[in-house]
Formats: sequence, C-alpha cells, structure tokens
Amino acid sequence: MEVDFLLIGQGLAGTVLSHRLIQKGLKVHLIDDADPNSSSKIAAGLYNPVTGRNLVKTWKADALFKEIEPFYHQMEALLGQKFVHPIGVYRPFISFEEQNEWLAKSADPQYDAFIDKVYSSSRHQGVNDPFGGLLLKSTGYIDTRKLVHSFGAWLKGKGMLTNCSLEEKDLRLTHDGHWEYKGIKANKIVFANGIQARESSFFNWIPFIPVKGEILTVKQDFTSSEIVNRGVFRIDLGKGVGKVGSTYINSEVNLSPTEKGKKEILDKLEQLISKEVIEIIDHQVGIRPGIRDRKPVLGKHPSEESVYIFGGFGAKGVSLVPYLSNQMVNLLICGEEPEKEVNINRFFKYI
Repeated sequence: MEVDFLLIGQGLAGTVLSHRLIQKGLKVHLIDDADPNSSSKIAAGLYNPVTGRNLVKTWKADALFKEIEPFYHQMEALLGQKFVHPIGVYRPFISFEEQNEWLAKSADPQYDAFIDKVYSSSRHQGVNDPFGGLLLKSTGYIDTRKLVHSFGAWLKGKGMLTNCSLEEKDLRLTHDGHWEYKGIKANKIVFANGIQARESSFFNWIPFIPVKGEILTVKQDFTSSEIVNRGVFRIDLGKGVGKVGSTYINSEVNLSPTEKGKKEILDKLEQLISKEVIEIIDHQVGIRPGIRDRKPVLGKHPSEESVYIFGGFGAKGVSLVPYLSNQMVNLLICGEEPEKEVNINRFFKYI
C-alpha cells in the first residue's frame, strides 16, 4: 500500500489532521493502538475562551474560536453523528471586586464575542453564587470519545486504519526516501500519538510533561442549562447526571483512579453546587500530553528525513487542534513553517 502520509495515533490530533489531509485529496493511513485510556477518549472536551484563576482570554482565542464549531459540525455531517454541544459556561464570582472587574470588562470590545452577560446577583438555584457570575458564550463541549470512535470506524471501513502498536524496529527509510512499515509505503510520517511520542527515538528529547486527569460522573438532584465552572467544571448530561472534573497531577502519573483525586473533585464540587452527590457513577483517568512551556509542538524533525510531529495539546486540544491542523497541513504540503510559539525548532537545543 502506498500513501502520502502515515500518521501514528488516532486520538483527536490524528483524527483532525487526517481529515484535513483527506479533504485535500491526499492518501493517508493511520496506526493506532486503540488505547481506551487515551486522553481524547476520556476528556470532557470543553471549549472555553476565558479561563484560569484570573479569567483571561486563552491564547489566540479570537482566531481559535472561529474554527471550532464550524469544523466539528463539518465532521458531524461527514459521519452522520452528533458530538458538538454548544452551551454557555457560567462562572460564579467569589467577591464584589471580581464582579466589578467583569462589569467593567463587559464594556471592552475585545470581549464582545465571548461575554453573554454579567450577573450582579445570584441567578442559579443550587449554585453557590451570592455575588452573581459571568455567563460566557462561544463555549460548549465536544464528545471527543464519540468523535474519535466514529471517525475510526469510518477510516477502518475505507481501509485507512490499522489498530496496532507501532513497532519502531519495523519502520525503515528506503533508498528512495520513503518510509516503509509492514507493507505500507509513505512519503512522510507524522507522530500524532500524544504522550506516547516521547517513547519514540525520534522525539524523546521534546520536554513532554504527562499530566494525569481524573473525572467523575455523578448523580445529584441538580440540573443546569449551562456548564458551571469554578474550581471544577460540571457538564449536565440530563436526568440529574453530571460529568465533573478535573484534576491536574504531574507526579505519580499512572492510569489508576485515586481516592485523593476523587476527594479533590467532590470537595470542589461541594463548594460550587449546594446539592448533595447521591451516587458516583463512574471514575475515569486519562493522561494529557503536556509540554513544558504549555504550548503544542508542530514541525519537522531537524535531521530525520520526512518525519514530523503534531502534538502536545494538553487540556485544550478541542480548541487548539482545528486551528493548528491548518498550519500542520501547510507545513506538510507546502513547507510553510508553523508560528514560532508552537514550532518544534524552539526545542532543538535539547537534542
């Protein structure tokens, strides 16, 4: 089998990038180990332009958030599935000072696309919001598990996906500059396999920081038409069921759910929502592919012929991948370098 691109990994990054390349009429094949604990299959899939303790616009929010819903709706149409859930995010204030700060910011044109309304008094029964809160728009969540599974089935039906672990010893560069792997011959190879890329001899020098995240699915007598987010997020799944998370642990990184992680989530949920948790339905763990400087990594290997990486998206993959996949496609096809903040060349000093 001869293809233009061999992609390693069919998480969110590999899914979106391969779709972009297929749209261009290029031939791709993906290799994926079908790990049920990959971050794309566990992640809540939130997209939110104003984040962090200090509530600031996320990096390149104006450019990123124009891409998100149109792109994922396009994939819904292709697959005949629904996994885009546009929904507001409500962030309770913790003080009058914070309330006043956001009343002022709401008049700033740079926030027009993202602020729905600033509330100066409690508006949400069951939420601890005595000072009111900030309702954000251009927000929601993507069912990444459903997206990745559906696209994987679509690829498999067309013979473009092999479920197996990459055995690097069987990967070789031919005399004519192609990569061969178990009967697949490709012009270029792209590692889009998240944290596993650090196990590759090609990219083990990139400063990946694996981050463990735990998420609970809980039952409580509470419903909301918005995602409530302060300390933890709670996505309402209907009938009193909510998905709540997440922890951020970069020590003792493994796939075991912990009592400590569960307690942390429940304690923060109690501060956010006044309704008691009746039942813990599920407790999941995923490993996010973080990078030391908290920016993704895109680019060509500095010395190996036709070897590339597209990864390190961390907790904001849903927001970042549609926008940055365009830059990756331009690199792969036209040789255009990605912007400096995400360019792999910032790590060449580590080789």
